[in-house]
Amino acid sequence: MSVLKQFAAGLADGSIRVVDLTQPLGPDTPVIGLPDIFGQSPGLSIDVISRYDDAGPGWYWNTLTLGEHTGTHFDAPVHWVTGKDHPNNTTETIPASKLVAPACVLDCSTESAANPDFLLTPDWIERWEAQHGRIPAGSWVLMRTDWSKRVGADAFLNIDENGPHSPGFHKTASEMLAKERDVIGVGVETIGTDAGQAGGFDPPFPNHTIMHGAGKLGLASLCNLDQLPATGAIVFAAPLKIVDGSGSPLRVLALA
Repeated sequence: MSVLKQFAAGLADGSIRVVDLTQPLGPDTPVIGLPDIFGQSPGLSIDVISRYDDAGPGWYWNTLTLGEHTGTHFDAPVHWVTGKDHPNNTTETIPASKLVAPACVLDCSTESAANPDFLLTPDWIERWEAQHGRIPAGSWVLMRTDWSKRVGADAFLNIDENGPHSPGFHKTASEMLAKERDVIGVGVETIGTDAGQAGGFDPPFPNHTIMHGAGKLGLASLCNLDQLPATGAIVFAAPLKIVDGSGSPLRVLALA
């Protein structure tokens, strides 16, 4: 039996599970806010074109207005200034072979519950590798924080007088993953792939700066990472093929 036939049989008998890692996308989906001096990304708005009415008696469809980086979304290298000169750095030029890859799930949920500003470090990663093996090149590293279980925009964005607070990567961890482990990219449950306080780091937003500078990819606002094993899952993360796109909402699926 060929590998693909075995795969189809596994789907049919349920021994291979399909896990949806995607948050529902609607007008209430939170979006990242930037200081007022910068341009702002809009949330999703939906305008009906027709719904079985005079404008279209037999069909229903909508016009959508939203930023590329809304809800569960994909970050292409061109999204950040450090990645602007890489070849094949936009959503329509990234090779399809990069959109299917194995995943390593790093469970930081306990640390993130105790400290919303928790930062993943190389030491933490090395302790994980001592138990699960070295992170293979070409893998997604998915940071499980259970942040997606927070209910409502206020809890999810977690903003106070000092700005947003959410877990993320220390710059040394991003450097390790991009350069020493050669991952395909990182995925998180938070609104973006940097920690909430990362605007004040040196450099600002270090994960974006380092990952996209190395030509790596990002996934944000994931969910259901608690349903995946530490290793062994395969992730399908295919953005819309937007010409010159810096990213896009997408439906991320994992096989486990």
